[in-house]
Formats: sequence, structure tokens, C-alpha cells
Amino acid sequence: MRNLLTDLIKDLRLCLFLLLIAAIVGVLIGALWPCLVVALVIFITWQFYNLYRVYYWIRFYPQRNPPEINGALGDILFLLYRYQRQEKQAKAELINTIYRAQSSVSALQEAVVLINHQQHLEWWNPAAEELLGLQSNDRGRPVLNIIRHPDFTDYLENPQHYPHGIKLASWVKAQHFIQCEMTQFGGNQDGVAGYSQHEYLLIVYDVTPLHRLEQMRKDFVANVSHELRTPLTVLSGYVEMLSDQDDFNPRWQRGFAQMQQQTQRMTAIIDDLLLLSRLENEELGNKDQRIDVASLLQQLFTDAQAYNLDYGHTLTLDINSPFNVRGSAHEIASAFSNLMTNAIKYTPKGGKIHIGWQQQGEQAYFYVQDNGIGIEAQHIPRLTERFYRIDSARSRDTGGTGLGLAIVKHVLAQHGAQLEISSIVNQGSTFKVIFNQAQLIE
Repeated sequence: MRNLLTDLIKDLRLCLFLLLIAAIVGVLIGALWPCLVVALVIFITWQFYNLYRVYYWIRFYPQRNPPEINGALGDILFLLYRYQRQEKQAKAELINTIYRAQSSVSALQEAVVLINHQQHLEWWNPAAEELLGLQSNDRGRPVLNIIRHPDFTDYLENPQHYPHGIKLASWVKAQHFIQCEMTQFGGNQDGVAGYSQHEYLLIVYDVTPLHRLEQMRKDFVANVSHELRTPLTVLSGYVEMLSDQDDFNPRWQRGFAQMQQQTQRMTAIIDDLLLLSRLENEELGNKDQRIDVASLLQQLFTDAQAYNLDYGHTLTLDINSPFNVRGSAHEIASAFSNLMTNAIKYTPKGGKIHIGWQQQGEQAYFYVQDNGIGIEAQHIPRLTERFYRIDSARSRDTGGTGLGLAIVKHVLAQHGAQLEISSIVNQGSTFKVIFNQAQLIE
């Protein structure tokens, strides 16, 4: 700024000097005003000439060095040239960064696809061509014209319903499976009040090996459970028959009682394993039943009160939502009953258990709240894992199999519902089953 001000003063001095010379000449020849006008015209013409040189450089040769111009206009030109160089340098660095990022993404084995706010394909890496079958002429096409699976359509429109992405059977390679995970970004306003446009980054990777391992595990559990069920039934029958004999030796009474108890426990575990295997491998039938939630909860609450006789808890039921649920009545009743039974079993005697059905905006949720011993935070994410127990000895005492919450999780997944667990140690726990608008009916 100091150089520009100095050059402005120099230009002003030059103008005054020219006017002074013109005034002296004008006085000598008797034509003062014409000489002053000529001096001003010369000065202005010179400035316009320099301005034209600046325009010509900007218009035709901006990549070359700027012309040598003195005065304030020269300083402005220098600043413009410096900003132009900085912009070029920043642009080159940005292009280099983008190129390195694209090179890095292109080297990934996972498919990376950029989808614009109109849900059209904008860019992808080479892996996307292999996993999704994309071709060069697919640029600009709607992504739903390429991935035509109805589950993906719902995922694209309601990504919040799929926190862990979605697994699809590959349409490029038979007997292969892919995992799709999408992230929204951007949000530029398009002029419509309150409406923002999002772009999407879709990441797809091949999960066929994991899928096959998971299927092997499911088949193994199902087959072993079926194989164990028959001999266990025979063993349980003989134990019960021997225990009922009139000449049974009393010394063996306690041992046979424990054998019968353990065979019953093993039978319960196998039944739960078979149910869990069925939920994992088969799609539930009758998922379009209209479930009267109020009536269902009244029935389950009556059953819970009968089960509660040995525990002495105070049970309350609060139904405060007009919504009903679309799904399998038997499976939903099983999930709700499981949560209610767990609260009764794992709350110290004489506790308080609240059961309810509430509305929250466009959602509705079923909850079971107790004032028991609570659950430490590090255990909560793993509660729905098979056979996961916080206290194994306590679970055996209550007769739990360690599969109840895993079954609940799979039943809810089949219905598009979510299980939320919150707990405070020594204050109690709350198990909440949340149904979105798609699963609710009046």
C-alpha cells in the first residue's frame, strides 16, 4: 500500500510538472489555456496507453510477464500479477492433490463411486468397473439404472435405516456378494428454501469370503443342533423314566435331579439355537400381519404377571400410542416377551418394572425399564452377541441360555426395527424397540 501511495504521488507530481511547463510555454507564446489543455491530453493519453497495455496483456498474454509500466498503474499490475501467480500455484497444488487422491483411490481394491445430488454417476475407480460392472459410457447415468436392487433403492433414499450399510448378491459374478456403504456430503443450496442438495460417496467391497464363512457357521450350528436334539431327547426320557421308578435308590435322587435339570437346560439351548438358525437363514413368513400392539401387550403383561409371582416385582403397563405394527405377530410377541422376561429375571426381588408403548414423532417404540443393578457401559454393545454373559454364574442361576437378546436382534432386523439399550449401574436399564414409519400402521 505504501508503494502504491508513493507512485500515486509521483503521478500527481508528473501531472503538475507537465502543467507547469505548459503554463510557462503558454505565457511565453500568449496561449496559456491551449497549452494547459494539450499537457492534460498528453498525460491522459499516456495513462490510457498504459491501461491499454495492461488490458492487452490480461486479454491475450496472461501467461507471460506483465509489461514494464511505471507509476500507480504499474503497482496495480504487479499486484495483479502476483495474485495471478499465487492462484496458479494454488491451482497446481490442488490439481496435484486431486491427482494423488485419485491415484490412491484407483489403487484400492474396494470400489469407490461418486454420485452427484441428482443421484447420477459422476466418477469411479477401476475397482468399481470390476465389482459393479460400470463402463465408461455409464458416466452421468442414474445409479439406480445400474444397481436395480430394491433394497439398494431403499438404502439410497433412507440411509439412516441402514447404519452398517447393506449386503447384496452380486449381479456381475454369480455366487458372489458385495457390501455397500454410503456417505452423504456437501449440501449446497439450490435456491429452494430449506432444501439442500447432497452428494454421495459409495464404497463397495467384495464380502464373498466372509459370507461363505458365515454361512458355514450357520449351517454348522443348525446341523449340530439337529443332531444333538434326538440323543438329548432320548437321554432326557430315560433320566425321567428312571427317576420315576418306585424302587429308585434315594442316594441317586439328587444326581438324577441334576441330570434332568441339565438336560432341560441343554434342550432349551438347542431350541434357541434352532430358532436363531431359522431366523438367520430364512425370511419370516406372514410379515404383513396387522399386529394390534395394545392387545398384544395386554396379553403379554398378563403372562408376565404370572411369571412375576416368584419375584415380587411391581409391574406397570403404559400404552400411549395409536400405532400398530406390520409384521409377524408370533415373532414380535416372542421378542417383546423375551425383553419383559429378562427384566423380571435380572432385577433383584421387589423391584419396579415399567413396560410401555409410546409415540415419538413419526416413530413408535416399545420399552421395558427396570430399576435393577444396571449394566456397565462396556458390556452394552455386546449384549446381543450369542452366549455373551456379563455374569456367567448369575445367568446359569436364572436359567438363561445366552441367546435371548441375539434372537430379539434378529427378529427386529427382519422387521426393520432397532434395539436401543441404555443403562446406569445401580440405577437400572431400559431396553427400547424402535419402529420407523414404514413398519407402523394406524
